[in-house]
Amino acid sequence: MLQSTVHYGIHFGLPLVVAIVFYKDYWLKAYAIMILGMLIDLDHLLANPIFDPNRCSINFHPLHSYYAIVVYMLLLIPKKTRLIGLGLVIHIIADTADCWLM
Repeated sequence: MLQSTVHYGIHFGLPLVVAIVFYKDYWLKAYAIMILGMLIDLDHLLANPIFDPNRCSINFHPLHSYYAIVVYMLLLIPKKTRLIGLGLVIHIIADTADCWLM
């Protein structure tokens, strides 16, 4: 229960806080863009089984690999890709929290 609360709290709550605090004038758009970071979970469809509650996603799924994480962090640098990068990095933080709470 704690693991799910922390995981989904980070997935949905942290982007909301970031959007409201740092992107006040267009927080809803910023929030929506960051939430799109959830799309990297499509790589779970490549795994068998698709969902395993005892599996750490980090470095298991291709879009959760260390190489992908480096790309997500580089997206934080240019202003044009910063919101996308934030959404992806926050997603990775949520999935990393899962690995620690297992």
